[in-house]
Amino acid sequence: MTVLVIAYDGTHNARRAVHYAGRFLVAERAVVLTVWEPLRSSTTDSVSIDLDGPPDLPEDDDLDIAFADAQRTNDDGTALARDMGLAAESLVVAVSGTVWRTIIDSADKLDADLIVTGTRGTTGVRSLIQSSVADRVLRHGGRPVLIVPPGQ
Repeated sequence: MTVLVIAYDGTHNARRAVHYAGRFLVAERAVVLTVWEPLRSSTTDSVSIDLDGPPDLPEDDDLDIAFADAQRTNDDGTALARDMGLAAESLVVAVSGTVWRTIIDSADKLDADLIVTGTRGTTGVRSLIQSSVADRVLRHGGRPVLIVPPGQ
């Protein structure tokens, strides 16, 4: 296997997926992917909403806190993957449409051989109503997917 993409959101189930990937898989590259949703819209026209005069200049420390949180989460996942023996690298991507579509698109750009993800493990009626990200990646991704179920 050459490229492995591990979807990582910092949850217990995502950490479990990293553990399984490190324990059972060997890859030249293991890309730990965290998808984040920007709090600020980059498409907002600041001139049209700034009623007190010319637009304010952006400050140097004007960082989207959602990105900063996603980066910290990804750093945690990347360190965990390295601790598990994987040649891990970090990738933080802003959501484009849906989280599952962003995971698929990122795996396509990397030409990933396998996508690894955890799942919430919903069952019964709830699973019929509420499809998981992992389920959609599996159904729509067109690539092999390892879904690690929730555990203790």
